[in-house]
Amino acid sequence: MIGMGFGAFLTLLILGLIAAIVIHSLIHYRMMEGFDGFMAKWVAGWVGGWLGGPVLGHWWFRIQNVYLIPALVGSFAGAFICAYMVKALGRAAHSVPTAAAGSAVVPEVLRKAS
Repeated sequence: MIGMGFGAFLTLLILGLIAAIVIHSLIHYRMMEGFDGFMAKWVAGWVGGWLGGPVLGHWWFRIQNVYLIPALVGSFAGAFICAYMVKALGRAAHSVPTAAAGSAVVPEVLRKAS
């Protein structure tokens, strides 16, 4: 699968596009608004589809040496995992308290009420 032909590349590109459209537009699971988030899910869907065959096995229909069902499942998994990881990292970055220069950060629960 490393030295894939143009037909296999195009098949994975279409499967990644299907996964990106479903996750971005139909389900509205977005990591970024607009075209940037859609393209990121499309690339992640392509990579997931590329890894889907070797990881999930070789079964059912095959087009251009790409097994469709494992590649489609991999495309959806890749696009979803990409969106989930970006959202999780964004939430983690916003929840980290920032300290002023030279002062210690004390959590709100440990501060003495006055």
